[in-house]
Amino acid sequence: MSVAAPYKHFADRDALLAELATQGYREQRHRFAAAVKGIEDPVEQLASFAASYVRFAAEEPALFDATFNAGLDKSRFAELAAAGDEVARLLLPVARQLLSDPDAAFDLLLRIAAAAHGLAVFLRQGLFGVGNAALSATEEKAARTARAIARQGASS
Repeated sequence: MSVAAPYKHFADRDALLAELATQGYREQRHRFAAAVKGIEDPVEQLASFAASYVRFAAEEPALFDATFNAGLDKSRFAELAAAGDEVARLLLPVARQLLSDPDAAFDLLLRIAAAAHGLAVFLRQGLFGVGNAALSATEEKAARTARAIARQGASS
């Protein structure tokens, strides 16, 4: 395959990256839906989401990077924006079980996602070691952190 082959299917580099990022969001939504399914406690749902976020970053590094590091302007790619919105629509009702104010619930979700994102990046940089033990420990860190953030948010 030639270097130019992908451009026969995509208008430019950003269009190719947008397609990868869209796939990344779809995969995240699938994983996050599976992670929260069957859990009734919203704090535990958010903890499971955070652990799943870390696992996604570890198992799908190319999709993770395309989704979060490509620097894409989502206003140019409606399908990408919609895929990202679907992830939020999946998880926002969970946060709303803890906080009835929509803005406060969204802020809670952002804080948990930001913490999970940071832990995922640190894991990928090797700060917690490598291999399955490091991944499992980081998933647990993400879940504990999400629980603490969710409980603090629910009590304020």
